[in-house]
Amino acid sequence: MKLFTGLVFCSLVLGVSSEWYSFLGEAAQGAWDMWRAYSDMRVANYIGADKYFHARGNYDAAQRGPGGAWAAKVISDARENSQRVTDFFRHGNSGHGAEDSKADQEANEWGRSGKDPNHYRPEGLPDKY
Repeated sequence: MKLFTGLVFCSLVLGVSSEWYSFLGEAAQGAWDMWRAYSDMRVANYIGADKYFHARGNYDAAQRGPGGAWAAKVISDARENSQRVTDFFRHGNSGHGAEDSKADQEANEWGRSGKDPNHYRPEGLPDKY
């Protein structure tokens, strides 16, 4: 009976831990997808393309699974919160402020929901992106 109980307990522990490993792997891959999209956004430096890169990064990360979707949400929220802080020190309205932050979050949610990120793709953006 002790052997049977031990086997059941071990199988439950291993099952739960394997799900955590899967979740953590998806989260790491999702974070990499987000990093790649933000890097492409900085390199492309194309007017009006930031929403596309937000949607694409979130879409790619969410396709990894629940861990990727979680990582995309955490990274997107952290980025938006840090942008709100830096907005206090910038003057002007180009790409800053609550309105732009709200539009970024809509693009993030669009991508995480599985919708096509190309909805936000501006005309003329080079095909390599």
